[in-house]
Amino acid sequence: MYANVLKAGCRTAAHAWKFKNELGKLRLDLAKANTEFTHHLLKENCHLTEHLDTVISSKQYVKQQKQFYRDYSSLSYGAPLKYTEAPLLGDLCQKYGFVITRTSADVGLNYVATGGHRFEQRRNMSTPAQKEFKRLPTNVVPTHYDLELQPNLEAFTFEGTTSVHINICEPTKCITLNALDIKIKTVELVINDDKLTPNNISYSTDNETVMLTFDKELSAGATGVLKMTFSGELNDKMKGFYRSKYFTPGGEERYAGVTQFEATDARRCFPCWDEPAIKATFDISLVVPMDRVALSNMPENKEQNLENNLRRICFDRTPIMSTYLVAVVVGEYDHVEGKSEDGIIVRVFTPIGKKEQGVFALEVATKVLPYYKSYFNIAYPLPKMDLIAISDFSAGAMENWGLVTYRETFVLVDPKNTSLMRKQSIALTVGHEIAHQWFGNLVTMEWWTHLWLNEGYASFVEFLCVNHLFPEYDIWTQFVTDMYTRALELDSLKNSHPIEVPVGHPCEIDEIFDEISYNKGASVIRMLHDYIGEEDFRKGMNIYLTRHQYKNTFTEDLWAALQEASSKPVAKVMSTWIKLKGFPVVSVESVQKGDNQRLLKLTQTKFTADGTAPDGDYTWVIPVTVSTSRDPTKIAKTFLLDQKSMEVVLDDVSADDWVKINPGTVGFYRTRYSKEMLEKLLPAVRQMVLPPLDRLGLIDDMFAMVQAGQASTAEVLQLIDSYRNETNYTVWTAITNSLANLHILISHTDLMEHFNRYGEKLYRPVADRLGWNVRENENHLDTLLRSLVLSRLVSFRSKGVIAEAQKRFRAHADGQNPIPADLRSTCYKAVLQDGDEQIFNEMLQLYRSTDLHEEQDRISRALGCIGNVTLLRKVIDFAMSGEVRAQDSVFVIVAVAVNPKGRDLAWEFFKENNQKLLQQYQGCSLLARLIKYLIENFASEERAVEIENYFKINQFPGTERTVSQAVETIRLNSNWLKRDLDSLTTYLKSQ
Repeated sequence: MYANVLKAGCRTAAHAWKFKNELGKLRLDLAKANTEFTHHLLKENCHLTEHLDTVISSKQYVKQQKQFYRDYSSLSYGAPLKYTEAPLLGDLCQKYGFVITRTSADVGLNYVATGGHRFEQRRNMSTPAQKEFKRLPTNVVPTHYDLELQPNLEAFTFEGTTSVHINICEPTKCITLNALDIKIKTVELVINDDKLTPNNISYSTDNETVMLTFDKELSAGATGVLKMTFSGELNDKMKGFYRSKYFTPGGEERYAGVTQFEATDARRCFPCWDEPAIKATFDISLVVPMDRVALSNMPENKEQNLENNLRRICFDRTPIMSTYLVAVVVGEYDHVEGKSEDGIIVRVFTPIGKKEQGVFALEVATKVLPYYKSYFNIAYPLPKMDLIAISDFSAGAMENWGLVTYRETFVLVDPKNTSLMRKQSIALTVGHEIAHQWFGNLVTMEWWTHLWLNEGYASFVEFLCVNHLFPEYDIWTQFVTDMYTRALELDSLKNSHPIEVPVGHPCEIDEIFDEISYNKGASVIRMLHDYIGEEDFRKGMNIYLTRHQYKNTFTEDLWAALQEASSKPVAKVMSTWIKLKGFPVVSVESVQKGDNQRLLKLTQTKFTADGTAPDGDYTWVIPVTVSTSRDPTKIAKTFLLDQKSMEVVLDDVSADDWVKINPGTVGFYRTRYSKEMLEKLLPAVRQMVLPPLDRLGLIDDMFAMVQAGQASTAEVLQLIDSYRNETNYTVWTAITNSLANLHILISHTDLMEHFNRYGEKLYRPVADRLGWNVRENENHLDTLLRSLVLSRLVSFRSKGVIAEAQKRFRAHADGQNPIPADLRSTCYKAVLQDGDEQIFNEMLQLYRSTDLHEEQDRISRALGCIGNVTLLRKVIDFAMSGEVRAQDSVFVIVAVAVNPKGRDLAWEFFKENNQKLLQQYQGCSLLARLIKYLIENFASEERAVEIENYFKINQFPGTERTVSQAVETIRLNSNWLKRDLDSLTTYLKSQ
């Protein structure tokens, strides 16, 4: 038997090699790891486990292993793997782990690639003493659920019944499924005419499972119905089946019942096989009060009046799908309704009396559905699409199939009070969630390790969609500052992670819903789209979705489809981007050859935020593009940089021409130019001949070099002088983001007054050009730019701008002249920065007088910029009061924490209230976000050590990586400040 898929530390592999005696050499290649044999074993859950020992010794297995040996014969066993190959081996080990556990005594080991030439056992940091996490056994699998739920919206409880149609795939006396925070009251298993009850019901809180043990062995091949009744609490944690507070138009407080199951919280609502690969169909019914709206994934098909003023609503059967996509909502809602051009009924549900605020989302959704149908060449498979605004909601939105739930601020548009930026964000969010109906719902990742398949792809396609619907947004330019540069910043840290992360216990899952899965995932998909071209990309997506519809996939399935469509080496190019942590920096030098040729010398190394040498031998396969001053908008040359160094020759380039690497800032890497090349580019920046995305990429790369200690801060501030004529909103966003990082450092010095002078001088000309009032036929980006520069000038303490903002606020607060929504945050900040208790109370009154969630967000977050520490403590108290929803409290506290005056206060508050915060937010991404912003803006080694030690003693499961990243950022800040303080002081004082 060839258990030769493990290496360097796994006893199984050693035994297998001894047993074989002479296997020679082995090379592991990820592109071919996803073989037909794997597909054979994963084809159906039953086949995965049915007589597995027999399957392993079958002719097909042996034939596959022999082919494995023949194909990969270039690496001798025992020799070090190249760093780039190590993650590929780790992925292969993960895939074949179920085979290894059946052929070895080493059951339960989970080996993953690490930074060197070795493999280490991965342990859950938060529970080091626990046994390694195991997925559910597949000896019994569901095919269909009949599920009925009856919420009590006054007692905050629910009752449920479920009848699960199951297949017995192996002889067993035990059925193990997921259940957490629910009480199973009765269990009956019907097989043929036998009715069996378990002799034991055993719960495991650690594993979030329940095991039903029967006296009689269940025979392989049998089918049955598992009937259960259960009860639970409508919790206030915004996960599982929970309660969401709302107010009637008359001001009465009431509650809705809402579900949020991703990633692993369906088990908090009903007993189920709560893993994405264990799909089934669902017949759902709800027993609800007569006057409540009841919604689920599918349309209503029957209604039955019951006693006690209740009714039972039954819904059509769902397609086969994962449990995390099941959804129900019970509450009071208005709605607007439309129909897409391809006949899909679309409804947007809003709070009572606010249905006009759902019109924009309705317009977007009805256009998005046919766009995706055309793009994927696959019709939306459900008869309806509902979007609903939920008052209490931890995420931005959730893609439940046919019933997408949203935080109110991500779906409701009030024409008078919604900012243009918020409206744009809503369009992107609606596009993102509807993209999931195909990519995630129709085709689902096999396990959370492949989460990025869902989120990275949807985060890319949302921009495709919005660009199609709203070309005036110039949304692809904004992609770079919204997604790409944020991903680069996080991914440069030593404590980053690869796009694809081995995931075990549910507490690990929420932590990878981060900028790597979303933003880096979207960025490398964008790079791939550019590499293979739009036509082949669409063709490949159709192949992928058609081939795997209603099934589950690995990352390699996507590469295979795109490679088939494009005939390009997609797997070879993309495997390093998915498996390796970080990204490269490409250093470029040029030598003129004669009158019309330029020789480029390119070298790639791993970019590190602190400028230290990388922790391994990294090599990416980089699609490199080049443009020149002959035609700045045209690609002059494209090639793959798949080795450490390479030389290429450009034709038709004179000695005076500039050369730009990575035009359009599409490739996910940074570029370091020689001094001569950079000097040639600067006039093109000043004259704005270089396209906006290239001007943006240039400044962002330079600031990254500063943080890494490879350029001085003063030099880059001088470089920004080249941007004083800049008119593009997105370029100014990149400059602003870079200066915001610098602002954090300067807040730890006595240079703030000098920095404010520098900032005012930089931004004032743009503000003077734009003025305060929107002009007739003004373009979308200028409206966004006005808001950006005026806000920055308020932060830079520009007296004239602050005075005008305060004047406008007074007219707004007195009800004389409302401030346009795009400028409200700016004006609120202007009055609050030096505001007293009277202003604080006035802002609270404004908060209490509006029922628009977006406006409440604006006001509550602006409170964080108050300069008075005593008032900042009141802001935190307000955040924790019942007046602010739990989902919003985090962002108010964060607003205090990012204020230099509130930094220490917020940290002390966290330490004093850690258990309360943990209880409220554990298992929710909001906790990691809160911790990140509370601590990452410090800038001393003493603070880094203090925080590191604090989190060693105090455990916050699911935030370990976030803490490590934040502590690393503190040390980066500290080193940056020590390194550049003298030159920065000299430069700023000279301005």
